[in-house]
Amino acid sequence: MKFTDGFWSSRPGVSALYAQEAYDIDAVGGDALRITAPTKVIERRGDVLNRAALTITLSSPLDGIIRVRVEKNTAASTGPGFDLVGAGRPDVVIEVTDAAGTLRSGPLTARIAQGAPWNLSFEGGGRTLTSSGHKSIGYMALAADAPVTTEPAGLSGVTTTGLAPASAYLHGRLSLGVGELVYGLGERFGPLVKNGQTVDIWNADGGTSSEQSYKNVPFYLTNRGYGVLVNHPEHVSFEVGTESVEEVQFSVAGEALEYLVIYGPTQKEVLERYTRLTGRPARVPAWSYGLWLSTSFTTQYDEETVSGFIDGMAERDLPLSVFHFDCFWMREFNWTDFEWDPRVFPDPEGMLSRLHDRNLHVSAWINPYIGQRAAIFAEARDAGYLVKKPDGDVWQWDMWQSGMGLVDFTNPDATRWFQEKLRRLFGQGVDAIKTDFGERIPTDVVWYDGSSPDVMHNWYAQLYNKAVFEVLEEHRGEGDAVLFARSATVGGQQQPVHWGGDNSSSFESMAETLRGGLSLAFSGFGYWSHDIGGFEGMPDAAVFKRWVAFGLLSSHSRLHGSTSYRVPWLFDDGSEAEGQSAVDVTRRFTTLKLELMPYLYEVGLEASRTGTPFMRPMQLEFDGDPAVDHLDRQYLLGPDLLVAPVFSESGDVQYYLPTGTWTNYLSGETVSGPAWRRETHAFDSIPLWVREGAVLITGSRSDRPDYDYTQDPLVTVYPGFTGTTALTVANPLGGASVAITVTADGENVVVTSAADAPFRARRAGGGIVLSTDRMAAL
Repeated sequence: MKFTDGFWSSRPGVSALYAQEAYDIDAVGGDALRITAPTKVIERRGDVLNRAALTITLSSPLDGIIRVRVEKNTAASTGPGFDLVGAGRPDVVIEVTDAAGTLRSGPLTARIAQGAPWNLSFEGGGRTLTSSGHKSIGYMALAADAPVTTEPAGLSGVTTTGLAPASAYLHGRLSLGVGELVYGLGERFGPLVKNGQTVDIWNADGGTSSEQSYKNVPFYLTNRGYGVLVNHPEHVSFEVGTESVEEVQFSVAGEALEYLVIYGPTQKEVLERYTRLTGRPARVPAWSYGLWLSTSFTTQYDEETVSGFIDGMAERDLPLSVFHFDCFWMREFNWTDFEWDPRVFPDPEGMLSRLHDRNLHVSAWINPYIGQRAAIFAEARDAGYLVKKPDGDVWQWDMWQSGMGLVDFTNPDATRWFQEKLRRLFGQGVDAIKTDFGERIPTDVVWYDGSSPDVMHNWYAQLYNKAVFEVLEEHRGEGDAVLFARSATVGGQQQPVHWGGDNSSSFESMAETLRGGLSLAFSGFGYWSHDIGGFEGMPDAAVFKRWVAFGLLSSHSRLHGSTSYRVPWLFDDGSEAEGQSAVDVTRRFTTLKLELMPYLYEVGLEASRTGTPFMRPMQLEFDGDPAVDHLDRQYLLGPDLLVAPVFSESGDVQYYLPTGTWTNYLSGETVSGPAWRRETHAFDSIPLWVREGAVLITGSRSDRPDYDYTQDPLVTVYPGFTGTTALTVANPLGGASVAITVTADGENVVVTSAADAPFRARRAGGGIVLSTDRMAAL
């Protein structure tokens, strides 16, 4: 949101009051600094009269994180902020002198200079990371017709007039250094680097080809080793080097603004601290990493159709892990009533049992809306479980389902009621839930607990997904619960997995989908998926096959569409060369992923332990290499596998390998980086490189993702590794993990472990050199 007209003037109708100096600095309670910041430099005693002053408080909720709270009127009612589950009272060091006040939390220090001009800086690693200087903290009073935005259609759904929805705002600004780049702010489908963008944090159902986002997260991090969380679930507007090209500006309506500066010094360490504060991703089950097949959205299907798809996959040796039932498992106009449509599924329990007998897990679609024709609509209405209008009537509209109401998850009884409906579904045999929607949340309503409608617009997604995930964990146990969720905000990473929403069937949409996933990874989300082939439209064979390779080298992999099925054989006409059909390509990359499961499963465990995402932007692993700063068409799958999806029918692809010796996983070729490469790939190939010094553990099966990885795995040592390293091989079936030691000396590779079964070991590009030595049982 823009308030100024150039560098010197405010826009018409905007009255700006800025923190001009730190008039006094006081230590408060031994763990905070409080600064009085008048909106004029106090030159004589009379200047304190009839003068607004801002109160700024510095504190720390966690080691290496400093909170800044700005208040115009401290008695004004403000929201509670996000649920900072990791917040505590760390030891801080406070010092106040005649020149400055400092608050140090671990490796991060906030320094506020006494007097004028206003100057608050944040220091770490012996350098200034960012600072809040002149005109950086402002209270903006708006006339009713003040044109504070240049967006002709309004603030991405916040308003429809282009005018601000409130009469007063507080904004903060933090400096951007030369060459400093900003990442994050949720799942955004435009350029990965956010410099030069206006970003509105406001959940919207806008698809992947718009500036809107399903998953808005008011958190960014930069390549200077720090991040910033604006602690407001309501609408936050970011101007990233736009209103002030030297700064990031963030603004919220009302009388208070709170933000937290989070130190790294690396970007991975920023994410570690951020997810320690806001919550780590839960562990997800091994079976969820396999291939998911969907009925698609508006297609016709019944049990015979479903069985035909599954039989077709089996006949073509295409391993399948999860079958997903989209909307029409329920009767039209009734969504979501949790009742199988008896016209097409007369025996749901029997059908689900038969699917389980085929070693499949089952996912079912839901949303938080209830159509008025559903029997449970009256049940929810009469019990007070639906969101209401200010006049006390139930809020309803027809956009999606006729006369639908919205479940009020601020009402504990409504949440328990909704969860009980889910328990019945799980009792029938459903294993996972796709929690669709949750973005179109009205602001002209009254919530059960009195929450602000502006706050609840974004926060609703968290309450909705949390309610479902809680009962899933109750039913399946910790580590075996998984969602397929679309909407989210801060904290949503605790309820994985999330997928990228409604894309289209084109290479351009495939690229924007990847950008969204990388942006979400920069926002603290550990797992991410997308609709292989695109959701809208019917992809041509080339788009489908290229997207299959990308999708099966993502954390989670789902074949799903809108009006057409996504079974691979629909894309073949029989003229394909050997290995180039959609069926062949799907088999190739599905079995590749399943063979990688010992490595991938450990990557997922790391995401849960540390918050480091499964699919990693290049900048996270190589943030000292300026060549990766803007890369958004390649990524790392875990720490050691580099993937460069192919976004063309011809197979032409250009990508970058950083410094080191890289080994092509598919061919065994080695290349020294740094190097830009341009190649042409057949449909059954993709640039997939192993990082120098990697020790990669792969499995003995390619028919399913959930098997005992400790049985006959292969340990491959790649160029650059010498000496000894300790690794753990998991058994996701509930058995004991196995600790191993890998030693490479010359041409020999030795693996020692306590496992009963041998471990095979080799150097990359060669045969098995030396098998396991067994140690005493651990």
